[in-house]
Amino acid sequence: MRIGLYPGTFDPVTNGHIDIIERACRLVDRLVIGIAINRDKGPMFSLEERVAMVEAECAALSDRTGVEIVAHPFENLLVDCAHDVGATIIIRGLRAVADFEYEYQMVGMNRVLDASIETVFLMAAAENQAIASRLVKEIARLGGDVSRFVPPAVERALRARLDGR
Repeated sequence: MRIGLYPGTFDPVTNGHIDIIERACRLVDRLVIGIAINRDKGPMFSLEERVAMVEAECAALSDRTGVEIVAHPFENLLVDCAHDVGATIIIRGLRAVADFEYEYQMVGMNRVLDASIETVFLMAAAENQAIASRLVKEIARLGGDVSRFVPPAVERALRARLDGR
């Protein structure tokens, strides 16, 4: 069984994330969405909320593709998380050259830590290349329309959070 790990903060999950998840399903039999706890980033949504959003958005996709998709919070090294879930493939999404430079360094370090784990890069679809969770939150904070960047349920969660509900 090919197990892939797609790590990120997913604060919140965006259409870009969903696109990468859907395409990663073509490569693996089981896809673990590693939701980084990363207290340094000061996420807008709690870990529990981020896990729930990912699970909700991936349920229909899992049914449609036949690939088991599970959310797995983690706070350790990425290669250790991969070991924990049995993943031999790390999936990473790329939007621009700047992403590649950072990811290139990460792959190098991860290969030193465990050369048996492969990293696979998936380029963001053209319509998703500008989407970043950080920018989505900023647009939403300033009252902009984020409906083209996130699933409807995530948009509602953003609005509710920003409206203080």
